[in-house]
Amino acid sequence: MVTQEAYDMSGARLALTLCVTKAREGSEADLDALERMFQQLGFESTTKRDPTAQQFQEELEKFQQAMDAREDLVSCAFVVLMAHGVEGRLKGEDEQMVELESLFEVLNNKNCQALKARPKVYIVQACRGEQRDPGETVGSDDIMMIAKDSPETIPTYTDTLHIYSTVEGYIAYRHDKEGSCFIQTLVDVFTERRGPILELLTEVTRRMAEAELVQEGRTRKVNPEIQSTLRKRLYLQ
Repeated sequence: MVTQEAYDMSGARLALTLCVTKAREGSEADLDALERMFQQLGFESTTKRDPTAQQFQEELEKFQQAMDAREDLVSCAFVVLMAHGVEGRLKGEDEQMVELESLFEVLNNKNCQALKARPKVYIVQACRGEQRDPGETVGSDDIMMIAKDSPETIPTYTDTLHIYSTVEGYIAYRHDKEGSCFIQTLVDVFTERRGPILELLTEVTRRMAEAELVQEGRTRKVNPEIQSTLRKRLYLQ
């Protein structure tokens, strides 16, 4: 059995939520649910409503600078990004686009000293294209790896978890009053369950995959997509 080391979660836990509410009915229900989750999990949480494309970038940079200025240990950071979007980009309140990659770079191991080798979790509630999923009825070259017992350095992009509300190319769904299936399910699982975060996300995916969403009288299916470069287990409670 493989035993995995866990991240040290004894320090500060910080969260930043940037949410465009304009023409996104139901987003207040998502914001309420996230605030409840962060409170329960012991995060210091900040929310900014209706950022422009430029403010998405500026708020993340302010978050990074404030973190690097802290005297105490920072264990983990969550960044929640909620807006209209297309693949790789989010739309600000001003209808301008911001590149997700430029937002993700702000907290990487090179640019944010406080989070070097510490977990950074991005939750993205946004469309990634126009496609809709109706659901389905149910040669390798050798690559040499050089391993060191005690590495002196770590790659720039490790210790990061990206959680998208939908897969590449597809739209994300949101209820006018109840909020989005993705955020509501994620909050339910993260507050009700214990275990490493990747196991919790498997449960989020299972619940969403079972759910039947109806849009314009047609049944739709949706599932989140998780991309991880975590090197250890991440426990939130």
